[in-house]
Amino acid sequence: MTHPSQSDTALVLFSGGQDSTTCLAWALSRFARVETLGFEYGQRHAIELACRDRLLDGIKGLRTDWAAKLGESHTLSIPTLAAISDTALTRDVEIAMGADGLPNTFVPGRNLVFLTFAAALAYRRGITHIVGGMCETDYSGYPDCRDDTIRAMQAALSLGMARPFELHTPLMWIDKAATWQLAHDLGGDSLVDLIREQSHTCYLGERGAQHEWGYGCGECPACNLRAKGWREYVAGR
Repeated sequence: MTHPSQSDTALVLFSGGQDSTTCLAWALSRFARVETLGFEYGQRHAIELACRDRLLDGIKGLRTDWAAKLGESHTLSIPTLAAISDTALTRDVEIAMGADGLPNTFVPGRNLVFLTFAAALAYRRGITHIVGGMCETDYSGYPDCRDDTIRAMQAALSLGMARPFELHTPLMWIDKAATWQLAHDLGGDSLVDLIREQSHTCYLGERGAQHEWGYGCGECPACNLRAKGWREYVAGR
């Protein structure tokens, strides 16, 4: 059953990582109601999915108005994505740079698939705003994170479903240091601490060691970006 249009509601792609948690706070500061969506696609770092409930509980505890705005939390299972991929995010292989100039953590079509499923769910629930943490300023070079790709997807989804979807990417033009700053601007030290303690970004799914910036192996590209951004954020305060 399709819900009536909810122009004041947003659906956030919420993985349980630093970027998506910051995007969730961004959405909660702008929309009257916010739902979240995570994907189980056979990712090596599936531990991120387990972080989402703790993050949502933490978000609710930060501000009563945010707690009141949070709606349903959805999870979609799309194991076929891993079945057709041969990447370091879906296989137990060493992370390395590929011959095409992209790291082998690139899962072809992942964000395109995510946005298509998100739009299908949003269509059923009457939602036209979709929020994602894609960024082409401080990233690993994935082509499906680029602004041109997101704009093209917005046009395709709007045409293909005859509904004017708007894809929001609040991190698109900022680096990781600015992402930490945005989290602070939105939720103060409490949100920054929540992200450090409860979110997960490490590609290897390592949750053993806690660093200043959070948990992770400290060596994979995701950890390196997060750590570098943290150092720059702290230095700029």
